Amino acid sequence: MKFSDLGLSDDILRAVTDAGYDTPTPIQSQAIPYVLMNRDLLGCAQTGTGKTASFTLPMIEILAHGRSRARMPRSLILEPTRELAAQVSEQFETYGKYHKLSKALLIGGVSFTEQNAALDRGVDVLIATPGRLLDHAERGKVLLRDVKVLVIDEADRMLDMGFMPDIEKIVRLLPHIRQTLFFSATMPPEIRRLSNKFLSNPKEVSVSPPATAAETISQALVTVSAKDKRRTLRNIIKSESVQNALIFCNRKRDVGILHRSLSRHGFMAGALHGDMDQYSRTETLGQFKAGKFNILVCSDVAARGLDIASMSHVFNFDVPTHADDYIHRIGRTGRAGKQGRAITIATSEDSKYLDMITKLLGYPIPAMENSAADQDDTTADASDKIAVAKPEARRGGGSRGAQSTGGIKSSNSGSEHKRRRKPSPSKPADFDDGSSSMSFGEEGHVPAFLLRKP
Repeated sequence: MKFSDLGLSDDILRAVTDAGYDTPTPIQSQAIPYVLMNRDLLGCAQTGTGKTASFTLPMIEILAHGRSRARMPRSLILEPTRELAAQVSEQFETYGKYHKLSKALLIGGVSFTEQNAALDRGVDVLIATPGRLLDHAERGKVLLRDVKVLVIDEADRMLDMGFMPDIEKIVRLLPHIRQTLFFSATMPPEIRRLSNKFLSNPKEVSVSPPATAAETISQALVTVSAKDKRRTLRNIIKSESVQNALIFCNRKRDVGILHRSLSRHGFMAGALHGDMDQYSRTETLGQFKAGKFNILVCSDVAARGLDIASMSHVFNFDVPTHADDYIHRIGRTGRAGKQGRAITIATSEDSKYLDMITKLLGYPIPAMENSAADQDDTTADASDKIAVAKPEARRGGGSRGAQSTGGIKSSNSGSEHKRRRKPSPSKPADFDDGSSSMSFGEEGHVPAFLLRKP
């Protein structure tokens, strides 16, 4: 089947050809005809299969006729993240190049003034995150009673991020008679109940089993100790032919720590997480896409918001705590029929999360052959070492050490010192040598009970 068989206009077909496509993906070939028939649609397909074009292309066709009015958009697309909203906006630019459709992007971290100006001019397509859209609606800057087409994209992610109450508020502001398109990468029972609430007699399109990894992705698992995770990651990057890569961490704090560690070891890396302002996030993504650095350390904020051509690798530095997130992370590679590589670094403490991923996939992640974890990286480890200052020399004294019972003893005599020992400087948060030490309280002092005579 070709795009020309789907009932799209010549202008859209020309834009699709200019973008380098001629054959639709399964979700596109099944969904586009129903959307053009003005049917409500429930679409389920794994990430990277072209869901976005399956609604942007027919929407351009539907909106080609008509005229927008100030503050009254003709269509609304809801996205869970700023990055996904920006990606959809780019697709309208690409495929709508031969049309004169106007659009506005309502996302957080951007001035209200510019967004209000776009709304005042009138827009055919409004692309928004739920929170920012409600901010504009509550200020009376946007009226939704003229929306003809509603798209709720990445519905399962909306649910995970707690956006469903906001979406229900937004839906109450929309006209009852409208076309609703509901897309999700997975279809848990909660999503199906919500779809029944929002859709009217929908056609359902599912092109693959829910939450499966694309066959174009080669998966691998490496199990190491917690202290060896960074060294293992560096060795794997060196041993693989990494063109560009995303490295996922579970916590925003760890994104910065790992980013600094990789930079110290000479890797060209950037960082992306939810605490960054919109300008910094946009600039970082632009530099990554432009090839100014080839490794991006990120949190799950980027798991569904990035669509970068020919992403060669995805690394899970941390095993995701939700199995669905594993699918969305590795789905950043192996897109559009190209081969990709996804490597997960796990510790013994991650076994329960790996079990959930195995249950979701239907098979265990294959163990990595000739694991790079066993390679030497002594030069790199040496540069990670941080000198720890020695205790101050004391007048007339030698060194002091701790007895096995926990008491503090002088090496010169058996007498106890009532003077407290000055602690060594604490290790910074990103020091990772795997060692353990006794905690001496918030200020690093020796507890008083250790100074008492037995």
